Amino acid sequence: MYRLLVPVDANESRAIKQAEYVASRPESGDTLEAYLLFVFGEDEEDLPDGFNRFKSADRVGSVRRAREVLEGAGVEVTILEDSGDTADDIVDAAEEYDVDELVIGGRKRSPVGKALFGSVTQTVILETDRPVVVTGGGDGVATGGGNGE
Repeated sequence: MYRLLVPVDANESRAIKQAEYVASRPESGDTLEAYLLFVFGEDEEDLPDGFNRFKSADRVGSVRRAREVLEGAGVEVTILEDSGDTADDIVDAAEEYDVDELVIGGRKRSPVGKALFGSVTQTVILETDRPVVVTGGGDGVATGGGNGE
């Protein structure tokens, strides 16, 4: 089984692009397992207790859309959630679930900004030794490696 970690944020179109990448892999279907990770921000921890009980990654639109795409392609999906520092949580989840690859959603950048990844993406690429694929709303897929690549 080839395991992929797909950390998604609240942007549905970016999450769909990530899921479409996974679903398009030649080994999709029975041989792929995707872990969809949504990290709640630290500011959301200050919600009143009544709201916290409804805080669930299953309720986030981007998570639901990505799951629909993946399950439609026959990919086994597990939903994960965390809260805190997004980059650290992504790297920790990759290690905990022993994933083979990370699929991160990139953001559109200005021409100057395209020279650098976003801070979360850049931190994940530098902190993991696992392959990282960066997808997004743009025209292509950029790939990066972890330490030592």
